[in-house]
Amino acid sequence: MTKADKTINYIEFPLVDAARTKTFYETVFGWRFQDWGDSYISFSDAGVEGGFNGESGVPVTSPGVLVVLYAVDLEKTLAAVKDAGGNIIKKPYDFPGGRRFHFADPNGNELGVWTDTGR
Repeated sequence: MTKADKTINYIEFPLVDAARTKTFYETVFGWRFQDWGDSYISFSDAGVEGGFNGESGVPVTSPGVLVVLYAVDLEKTLAAVKDAGGNIIKKPYDFPGGRRFHFADPNGNELGVWTDTGR
């Protein structure tokens, strides 16, 4: 996956049924999947990489999509989001492959920002 600072890098959808989700997107669109535990699957071959996240257990609501941006310096980006008036929804946390946080923009849209492990 190509990573450029401060760009949309990953799209994340809510997940309810991993098996049905994989079958649907493999059959219709030819996407490939990788399992990351019981409640997370990532996909490729879709024009942009992304995943389906069932870890939160929150039911799917409209619009239900999480746009995830990549940042070289997560803490610096977190500070910039706060300074610009963004509302931090989830403080930085570790996940397989890196760290990330979620914020709401001035319109109330939730986005995520992540960086590689060790950054």
